[in-house]
Amino acid sequence: MEMNDPASANIPAEETTLNPTAADAVAVEPTSAEMENIDGINPEEAAEDIAAEALSEESILEAARNLLAREAAEISPEEIRRLRQQFVSLHKSGQDSSDEEAAAPADSSFEEEFKKIFSEIKEKKAQYTAKIEAEQLANLDRKKAIVAEIIALAEDTDNVNKTFPRYRELQDEFNAIGDVPPTDDTAIWKQFQDARERYSDNLKINKELRDYDFKKNLDSKQLLLSEAEALIAEEDVITAYRRLQELHNKWRQIGPVAKEFREEIWDKFKAASAEINKRYQAFFEARKAREAENEAGKTALCERLEAIDLTSIKSFNAWDEATRTVMEIQQQWRTFGFASKKMNKALFARFRQLCDKFFAAKAEYYRATREELASNLARKTALADEAEALKDSTDWKAATERFTAMQKEWKTIGTVAKKYSDAVWQRFLGACDHFFEQKKKANSGTRKAENDNLRAKRDLIAELDTITAETPRDEAIAKLRDIQARWKEIGHVPFREKDKIYDSFRAKLDELRNSLNLRESRARMERFSESISSIEGDNQKLYRERERLMRALEARRQDLRTYDNNLGFLSSKSKSGDSLLREFERKAEQLRADIADLTEKIKLIDAKLK
Repeated sequence: MEMNDPASANIPAEETTLNPTAADAVAVEPTSAEMENIDGINPEEAAEDIAAEALSEESILEAARNLLAREAAEISPEEIRRLRQQFVSLHKSGQDSSDEEAAAPADSSFEEEFKKIFSEIKEKKAQYTAKIEAEQLANLDRKKAIVAEIIALAEDTDNVNKTFPRYRELQDEFNAIGDVPPTDDTAIWKQFQDARERYSDNLKINKELRDYDFKKNLDSKQLLLSEAEALIAEEDVITAYRRLQELHNKWRQIGPVAKEFREEIWDKFKAASAEINKRYQAFFEARKAREAENEAGKTALCERLEAIDLTSIKSFNAWDEATRTVMEIQQQWRTFGFASKKMNKALFARFRQLCDKFFAAKAEYYRATREELASNLARKTALADEAEALKDSTDWKAATERFTAMQKEWKTIGTVAKKYSDAVWQRFLGACDHFFEQKKKANSGTRKAENDNLRAKRDLIAELDTITAETPRDEAIAKLRDIQARWKEIGHVPFREKDKIYDSFRAKLDELRNSLNLRESRARMERFSESISSIEGDNQKLYRERERLMRALEARRQDLRTYDNNLGFLSSKSKSGDSLLREFERKAEQLRADIADLTEKIKLIDAKLK
């Protein structure tokens, strides 16, 4: 009896080559973010709402124990992630919250127990995942073996009646085998399809068996087609898409149909799939567009908050105005939905950090301002008390210095509360006016004497001009000492002229001293040059003289470093302090001149040694 091939007709290329989960069957593969949100649970919404949940250590531990008690297959990654997020949220709220009623941070025993249970959950899930992966690899090996055996059966054309039952068993076995690694699923299915078509097309199988097989496959595929067409009307796009994937998996397991039906039924099934995929694609594109708008809006609000210069807000009114702006921005934030999963959490953290920073700065300003106002009031009250106690003093010099110091100090003190400022100022001003009015009356007779002293000191400065370069050095020094002695005998000058006249006198003295020192330095250098010339040729003496000068030079440099260091610690806040400072500067200048002379002498010796 001649056996006919039940699939001798050519199978349409679309059905034999198309992966129902690839491009044509599924026009858009959803992203991981989209698949996580399909069940109506938005991870970002959960993350933002955790802060509002009434979490406690015991509730989290109880949830962890319940999760550990379940079968590994029933534990989803989302549940593990949510449990960990709850723990982190509770732990963080205990560290960050400034509210006395906020949850306290988890103690060490709670943290240790949670981490132990959480580690067991992850290990349990990891073992289950490893087991599933091993099973998938084993399934892949079994399917590969079945494909190889079908190919071998296709080559054995002499034993068709014997191999056909085995061929059917192999198909059932292949379909009964569980999942394989997702990366190999399409390839092994293609190999299986090719092997079946090779068996059906290359062997002459009994026509009755072929027709029966084709009819059974056609009935199964028509049923799947009906279900796919019904899904087009499904309102829930996500449900329709998921169900379509199940239909494609079943379609792949069904063998070929008669040639005259192959293209028609496949085209109808593909058309229904394309319609569902089109709706699915449009759904996610619309959602992505909304997420992009929300992201842009939230980013703009963050930028508005970042543009607020906290350092420029210096008054209560300014802080109130800035607070209204921030509250308005927060209200606008609530009008936006979720952004993309990648950005939503980061934007929320950024926005919350900026709001927290603003209100923390505001609270610090109010606290510091209250303390500053109180401190300023205390300092000004103390000055007013001291001024009132000193206003009748007749120690004009000491009291004047103190009143002047108090007035300078008053200017350095900041503002006080408005309800106290006028009263404390009037007290201080009244005491100052009273004292200086009494002093004016008492000292009106001393002004003429001070003006006479000022003229006398100006005459001495003019007398210094009579000392010229032609004046013999000894005579010039004697005149300088005489003028200095007479300067000290002159009494006080008007206070406002004191520093000016003293600076003029000191500048003229320094100029004359420098001139006299220069003349003396030149004379010394000439004498030294003559002395060196007298021992020229005696290198031993020259070397000894050079060593002596080097030691003196190093000593002067050390003294100069000491003076420069001391000058850095001195200030001229008083007359005595100013005098000491000028003396130090004069000595330092003399040391620099000595160093220059010694350096020049060493150069002369070096020239003789060459």
